[in-house]
Amino acid sequence: MTTTAGGADVLTDQAMVVLSDRPVVALSPAVSQALAECEGTNRTLQLVTSPTSRLTLPLRASKAQWLVHDDGYYEGLTGRPMQWNGSAFVPLPDARDYAPAYTTAPTAPIGSQLVLTFQARHAPAAVLGLHTEKLMRLLTGEPPKGWGLAEPLQHPWSPEELTLHTASASSSRIIVIGASSRPAMATSDFTPLVPPASGIAEMTTLTIGYTDDEDPPIPQLPSFIDLLSADHPLTALLAQLIPGRADLTTEPRWTGSSAPIGLASAGTYTGPPGFSRKRLGPSDAPITWFQLGDGYSPEYWQRHQDLLAHLRRTA
Repeated sequence: MTTTAGGADVLTDQAMVVLSDRPVVALSPAVSQALAECEGTNRTLQLVTSPTSRLTLPLRASKAQWLVHDDGYYEGLTGRPMQWNGSAFVPLPDARDYAPAYTTAPTAPIGSQLVLTFQARHAPAAVLGLHTEKLMRLLTGEPPKGWGLAEPLQHPWSPEELTLHTASASSSRIIVIGASSRPAMATSDFTPLVPPASGIAEMTTLTIGYTDDEDPPIPQLPSFIDLLSADHPLTALLAQLIPGRADLTTEPRWTGSSAPIGLASAGTYTGPPGFSRKRLGPSDAPITWFQLGDGYSPEYWQRHQDLLAHLRRTA
C-alpha cells in the first residue's frame, strides 16, 4: 500500500485507509474530517488497527469500517476475514469462519452496556438535548458533562449552545458524555422535518456501562421512561442490553449477543396478545411500554420483530 498526503495512508477511488496503532482509537477531529471527506467522495473510511486497540463508542457508531491486522486482516466488529484487493479491503471469498483472533478471550472482564435508543420530535423553537439530560440524571445521578462533534469533546454541557449549533447545520450528530463516575455516553442526530412539517427530529442512542458484578436497573426502566415522558414526550424508545466493557470501549473480539428489554411507543395500545403492556406518560401524550425480555436472552429479538409488525399494521 502506498502512503498518500492529507492524512490518509492509502487513497483509492473506493476507500480511504488510515492506519492507527493507538491503544484507544477515538473519533478525533482528523478522523471526523476523514469521514466527511469520504461521504463527499463516495468512499469508505477503512481504519486499520492492531488487535490490541479498542474503539470508543462514537467511533464505533460512525460509518468508519474497522479492520484489524493480525496474521491477515479481519473486521473488528464482526470477525469476518478480509483481504486487500488493490482498491479496498473486501471479504475473503473462501472464508468459512471467524478470524482466529476474534474468538480469543477479551483482555478485561466483560460487563454489560444498557443501551436506550429513542426518537422524539421537537417544535422549531424547542431547546434540544433535554431528553438526554433527563435520562442521564435518572440513570447516573448526574447531568451530562459536555458535548461536541469529535473527541475529546469541546464544550461544557449546555442545551442552549447545542441548540444554536444545530440551527446552523442541515443535520448534525452530537456526542454527549456523562459527568458521573458511571460511564455514560450518547450520540444524537438532529434533522429538520420534511416540509410541510416543521421542527426537528431527534434520534439518540444513550449507553450506560456496568461492571460484571453490577446489575443494570432493568426493573426500573418503565418508571424512568414515565418520568422522562412526563416532561419530554417520546415517539419511541428501545431498550436492550449488550455484553461489553464497562468503560464503553470495544475490543475486536466476540463478547456476546445483545438482547432486548422492552419497547415504548407513543400512543395507547390494547394489543398484541401475549405482550405485557404498561401505559406511561401524561394523558395528553401517552406512551405504551411493551416488555420484550430480560436483557439476557437474545432469542427474544423475534418478539421485537413480531411487535414491530403489529404496530405497523395498526398505525
